[in-house]
Order: sequence, then structure tokens, then C-alpha cells
Amino acid sequence: MWNYTDKVKEHFFNPKNAGALDEANAVGEVGSITCGDALKLMMKVNPDSQVIEDAKFQTFGCGSAIASSSALTEMIIGKTVDEALAVTNRDIAEYLGGLPPEKMHCSVMGAEALRAAIANFKGEEWVDDHEEGELVCKCFGIDAAMIERAVTVNSLTTLEEVTHYTKAGGSCQTCHEKIEEVLEAVLAKTGALAPPKPHAPGTVGLDAIKPLAPKAEAAPAKLTNVQRMQKIMFAIEELRPQIQRDGGDVELVDINGKDIYVRLTGACSGCSQSAGTMMGVQAKLVEALGEFVRVKPASLLPVGA
Repeated sequence: MWNYTDKVKEHFFNPKNAGALDEANAVGEVGSITCGDALKLMMKVNPDSQVIEDAKFQTFGCGSAIASSSALTEMIIGKTVDEALAVTNRDIAEYLGGLPPEKMHCSVMGAEALRAAIANFKGEEWVDDHEEGELVCKCFGIDAAMIERAVTVNSLTTLEEVTHYTKAGGSCQTCHEKIEEVLEAVLAKTGALAPPKPHAPGTVGLDAIKPLAPKAEAAPAKLTNVQRMQKIMFAIEELRPQIQRDGGDVELVDINGKDIYVRLTGACSGCSQSAGTMMGVQAKLVEALGEFVRVKPASLLPVGA
């Protein structure tokens, strides 16, 4: 389990400004449920003073995503649009007292949603999904511009850090070379990296700065079906005490390839943050298995399965 600050826990278990905002005149949506995280930020902006009078959010994601979204709304209410535009993902993370490195992408998602909402208020075009061919990481819909912003704002220098902050490269890994190219270009532009020199055979991009695991390294032995099931069951059992403390519970119902079906019971079954709980289970299973899986409610289990 990740180590979360008390403030992260506060905003996760008691999120501020969650729900729909009917009077919103600025809306920003980023991410995708199919990718594992999605955020819709809604703001009510006074057209004369340009002050953000109210803000609400709807998040599909893990506890860090919910906490980051909640914190963001608290930070921007009362600010002018221009003042809010200066808020970065680092500000969100610092407001929460810090986030685990592996969860910094949640704060980046909040900053991106804020930019999208402000663009919407100003009548400007803001593109999140991008056209085919412009994406760097197709698994999570991350483009070069988002990577550049994350690298610049957070002074990132490694591929691993980019993945933690944006999720880019965290799934199939085929985009690692492209991510390194974007990272190297940003570092060269900011002066953090000298102009690229010819690399020795077998090195690519930032391998010359911080060697990555050898690409020819043998892949880990594939889990048998029994081993995989045991890891899934053990991971869920590890999560249960935390969920039970909140009056709920989770049980494994079925496994169908990459789809893992669970049932939330008790307080979790009707909780408005049940989606966040499901994503917390998914994050735990992805970590335990070392592969991307989708956690779905048992109600979506195909008939006859």
C-alpha cells in the first residue's frame, strides 16, 4: 500500500465539492475510463470579474485522483481565471502534503483538467485526445505536449519519472523510445542537457544519461493460471481490512483474462466513491501481477459466464 499523508486521506474519505455543477460555464474533461482515470472539472465563473465562484468535480480513478481533484477545487475557488491558470500539478501535490511518486500523474490530471476548463470558458479549443499519429503513448492517450509540460514543471529527468507523472509508457512500453526523445528535447531546450552526442551502439535516447534495464534482458517467467489466481486472491485479501474499516467489503467473483470481476458490499455497494474503490483494487492488482488488468463490478459479468 502507498504511504499517504493525512491530508490526502482527508480529501479521499471526505472529498470536497464532489458532484455535478448545474450552473457551470467552464468545463474541462481529461482522461478516459478505459485508460483507468478520468476527471471532469466544472467551474462557475463570474463573467464580469472572472472570479471562480464555485467548482465541482466528478472523478473516475484511485484515491489519489479523488484527493487531487478535491484539493484542486478548494485551491481555485475565489481565484480569478488568470490566477487559477498559474496553478500547477506541483501546487496540488504540495497542497496535499505530497503524493507517492507513482501517483503524481493524478495531480497532473487535475492541472490538465483546469487548463481545459479555462480554455472552455474563454471559448478556446483545447485538445486532450488528439488525432491518430500525434500521440506518444496510445495506451493512455498522452501526447508530447503533456509530457513536455510535466517535464518542465516538475524538473523530470528520467523515463521512470515521466511514467510516474503522466502514466505514459506504463503499459505496453512500446512508446519508451518516443518518450525519451521528447524528454531529451525538453532537457536540451532548458539547458539541463547538453546537445545530444552520438550514442554508442545499443544505447537510445536517455540511456546515455541513466541506463535502463538491458532491452535484451529475458522477460520474467509467465505466471501459470494457478499462480495468477493466487496472486489476485492474495492482493484482494490484503486490501479487505482497509475497506472493511470504512464499513464495506470486496470479494472476488470471477476472472476472465484481463477482466477481473469483484463485488463491493456493505457501505461500499452504494457509496458515491465506489468507482474510486474499484480503481484502488485495480491499482493493487496491476502492481501485484505486473500486468495491466481491468477490475469490473460483478454486475457487468456476461450472462452465462
